[in-house]
Amino acid sequence: MATLNAKEYKQFEDIKHSDENGVEFWYARELSLVLDYIQWRNFSKVIDKAMLSCQNSGFECADHFVEVSKIVDAGATTKPVKDYELSRYACYLIVQNGDPRKEPIALGQTYFAIQTRRQEIADAFNRLDEDNKRLVIRGEVTTWNAMLVEAAHEAGITDQLEYAQFQNAGYMGLYGGLTAADIHKRKNLKKSEKILDHMGSEELGANLFRITQTEAKLRREQPQGLETASGIHYQVGQTVREAIGKNDGTMPEDLPTPEKSIAEVGREQLKKLKAKKEPPILDE
Repeated sequence: MATLNAKEYKQFEDIKHSDENGVEFWYARELSLVLDYIQWRNFSKVIDKAMLSCQNSGFECADHFVEVSKIVDAGATTKPVKDYELSRYACYLIVQNGDPRKEPIALGQTYFAIQTRRQEIADAFNRLDEDNKRLVIRGEVTTWNAMLVEAAHEAGITDQLEYAQFQNAGYMGLYGGLTAADIHKRKNLKKSEKILDHMGSEELGANLFRITQTEAKLRREQPQGLETASGIHYQVGQTVREAIGKNDGTMPEDLPTPEKSIAEVGREQLKKLKAKKEPPILDE
């Protein structure tokens, strides 16, 4: 299975939509272009195969392939064309039935496999204990931090010292002026220990929101220079902090530090898997 970098991941994220209930979907015509299908008639054949797969799996096609009509330009006039609102599962079936010789198809298989697996985890999230919630959110933070690094690089932040300053700005906004060093000290961590590995699920969630929203704002506004990008990071962190306050939540610096690090939790989970003598699922 192909490995995605942040840029390749983003091309699928950029065409993702949400309905009024927050449910994610993709338009088939937009997806076809990302998957390198120039002719709609060729892509519609892939959709037909995917719908058959959906039906054979016991699911209702109408729940995953919602036919819609779009108005497009046709010279001096306009005309309606058929399109589909696709669920994540529908997209997954489409890339599984696409031309494997196309590199975007391989990338799509990886992306939608990951997204489907994450949704499965998210659906069961409320049934997880605190340690497993931490593992799930920490994985998301790692993914989005990689994307934030790329967005910062495009803003002209190219060395580690500048990136550390950029990161500090986000922490200061979210933690009421505390720097990464201040947070590290408050948690009584060793020099080699990472702040994010010593957060509970609530604190990790606040930081995940800070990271995702900063990445999106940098992509949108395309600032240049450390000062402007750091200002955006600080502002987003501060906005997240204000939202916590408005909801009568606990500020992140006042949340308890878990006894176990994420690394310890991960080792314990691995031991449990080995004890069951079942191979772990490979989630690439």
